[in-house]
Amino acid sequence: MLERSVTSFFLYLTTIGRTSGKERQIEIWFVERERRHYVVSESREAAGWVKNLTKQPRVAFSVGTRSDPTSALGRTPARARLVPDADELAHAVKALMDAKYGWSDGLVVELSPL
Repeated sequence: MLERSVTSFFLYLTTIGRTSGKERQIEIWFVERERRHYVVSESREAAGWVKNLTKQPRVAFSVGTRSDPTSALGRTPARARLVPDADELAHAVKALMDAKYGWSDGLVVELSPL
């Protein structure tokens, strides 16, 4: 049996639309650190999903493949927060993203399970 590459898994982040009030889902690269998941917004605060979670920080996420978005971790309620660039945590998360994907340019967002 072939093992899947770690990078074949994505995080599926569900936010509540800031104007529509409807669930919105994105597929995004992620890293995990100390039981929390982290994603990076290349467009920083301009990204729609960042605007959504800024207005409503209660989100949900799962981890899996494109064919099965919950194959590694089922839907998990969480609280999202923006991690300031100057924070030591942002530097640690960016180092993990660089190691995993070779990319980390953007705003770090922390997802803490409820």
